[in-house]
Amino acid sequence: MTFVLPARFRTQVVGVALLDDAQHPTAFLAAQRAYPEDLRGLWEFPGGKQEPGESAEDALVRECAEELSVRVELLDEIPGPHPQGWPLSEKAAMRVWTGTTADTPVVGADHLAVRWVPLHDPDTVLALPWIPADVPSVRALLERIAP
Repeated sequence: MTFVLPARFRTQVVGVALLDDAQHPTAFLAAQRAYPEDLRGLWEFPGGKQEPGESAEDALVRECAEELSVRVELLDEIPGPHPQGWPLSEKAAMRVWTGTTADTPVVGADHLAVRWVPLHDPDTVLALPWIPADVPSVRALLERIAP
């Protein structure tokens, strides 16, 4: 990315790396975008935009319920290089958490697929076609929790 970071991004996005186990994770859930067309087929952390008056954590719980029909328990934030998290563009940044769910994710209209990605092989994780702006946060996840 070659843009200048603003003092404050206009759009706050939130995402979660849902872990298969809070204490000893072996995999996390990734979601394959259905739209927009330029992102179709690329992988991301589940989540979405934070609405005005909503906390980041509440937005993430709401987005996971809407997108995947799951209740999430948020664990730790993976801090990004900006107070608003990980820059996605000149206008948007994403805060990312780890979390868990006891529910089985359902693929809704926002995604083509979801998949549990094993953490034991970081090269395999990074070989997925991620949304390019998400790669730094994926790397940070791997550095933080990979076995």
